[in-house]
Amino acid sequence: MLTKSKVNSRSPLTRALTVACTFLLCAFLPTLAAQQPISFADAAQQGQALFQQSAFTGMVLVVVRNQQVLIKGYGETAPGNGIAPNAHSLIRLCSLSKVLTADLLARLAAQHKVKLDDPLDRYAPPGKLVPQGPHGTRITLINLATHTASLPREVAAYPGKTPHFTFPSYTYRWDWLPKQTLKTPPGTAALYSNIGFDLLGDALAASTHKSYAQLLHQSLLQPLEMNDTTLVPSVQQCTRLLQGSRDEGPCTSTEPSGPSGGVYSTPADMVKFLQYLLQLPGAPPQPASALDIYLSPGLLKSVEGLSHAGDPSGIGLAWIQLGDPATPSALLEKTGGGAGFSTYIALNLPRHTAIFVAATEGKGRSKVDFFHEANNLLAALANVPPLPPRQRPAPAPKRHPTPRRRNHTVPKSSP
Repeated sequence: MLTKSKVNSRSPLTRALTVACTFLLCAFLPTLAAQQPISFADAAQQGQALFQQSAFTGMVLVVVRNQQVLIKGYGETAPGNGIAPNAHSLIRLCSLSKVLTADLLARLAAQHKVKLDDPLDRYAPPGKLVPQGPHGTRITLINLATHTASLPREVAAYPGKTPHFTFPSYTYRWDWLPKQTLKTPPGTAALYSNIGFDLLGDALAASTHKSYAQLLHQSLLQPLEMNDTTLVPSVQQCTRLLQGSRDEGPCTSTEPSGPSGGVYSTPADMVKFLQYLLQLPGAPPQPASALDIYLSPGLLKSVEGLSHAGDPSGIGLAWIQLGDPATPSALLEKTGGGAGFSTYIALNLPRHTAIFVAATEGKGRSKVDFFHEANNLLAALANVPPLPPRQRPAPAPKRHPTPRRRNHTVPKSSP
């Protein structure tokens, strides 16, 4: 008869196995811990450290990770008022507005209302000529969306006493454009351009016979129920606008520069936008090409103004790719700044994780690289290795053009 044998728990063999298993478990536990993404509580603490080291007046952090959402406010909505920003604080998106314009381009292309390689002159006002590059190369919509149209950052210095994001007007830029000479063939070199996105917005509006504000609202903001996102803020919305350490002028309609930098929004609405970008369950569908990479910086003659958050490895429709796309650390990002704001959005698509950060200018000097630290926070949230340091020093962040002030020079535009 076969019987089950009992192992003596005090035998040398048992004691040896116990010791070995305990050793292996203790060695393995740190690895298990290291493989866990940081909690939202830890993310909020890292946000606090970023806020304090950046010397901002106020800051909001938005995180979306799968079905989890974090909205955290730091500092004050205005200097000295003691009120922390919240989910409904109004924010200037600045150049993050460009990703909305690019999304509209991808959407209209998917609907066959435009093509990415349509020439800009097809949508120009009657009688307005669009300059061509050497050998007659025409500017296309995708050139505008990838900053490769051979256009400058701005049309001119910002006129004095002009509210933010209200220059240049439609008439001004289309009078300006025919006088320009393209130094390189469109599509061969990248130079960050705000005016390029304003012209792109004009083209998209012309293709639909709507104003850009109408197109943005009906095609994107309304389907996403981003009801607090606008180019024309109400009086009530303007009372919620975050204020930095300097008077940045009135809260007003920004339709003239809506495509490049004029959009107002809130942390609550940015949650919906991040969920849409990550294509989480329940979010409206996004055009398949909206987040594609179209250009390799290494194949262009030159790249200028696209490296504020890191060395670009790819250029999309307004989006910049950082890192090797074959690794889990690669991300898509867009930087912004102007009117006293610094803004940033970054996505790790495979891990369904995204962050949005917006902050208002303070009186101190920042001790950290705002965009780089935000990238590190995204990596920790997505549980991936952080991106390596830049191969070359980071350029000083540039802001969207600012109205002239007496005895002050006009800073260049933001990325």
